[in-house]
Amino acid sequence: MASTDSPKEPWRYSTAGVSIAVRVTPRGGRDDVDGIEQLSDGRSVLKVRVRAIADGGEANRAVLELLAKSLGVPKSSVRLLSGATSRQKQIAVDGDPARLGEALRRLASGQPVKKERT
Repeated sequence: MASTDSPKEPWRYSTAGVSIAVRVTPRGGRDDVDGIEQLSDGRSVLKVRVRAIADGGEANRAVLELLAKSLGVPKSSVRLLSGATSRQKQIAVDGDPARLGEALRRLASGQPVKKERT
């Protein structure tokens, strides 16, 4: 039975990596991950804020770069699946699903993420 006081993880695992449900705040003052939030419909999202404005895809690029850097993966491993013009997005990150899941848990809790050695 799931606990109601802590939101469930807003990412799903696949053989290629993870898919993350994200809620973006453009012009948020800084580029940062603010943890996990539960929406009114019960879904969980990873809260992300970026300095970039939501114009011409600038905020989307900033979110993808922030997640790549925060998770220690190449920018080419992070791509927007849906929500190009919405604050709520689905983002895919290619890589080892177990390592990415651990990195996301650390990131959502405010802990530093260890870089993967290649």
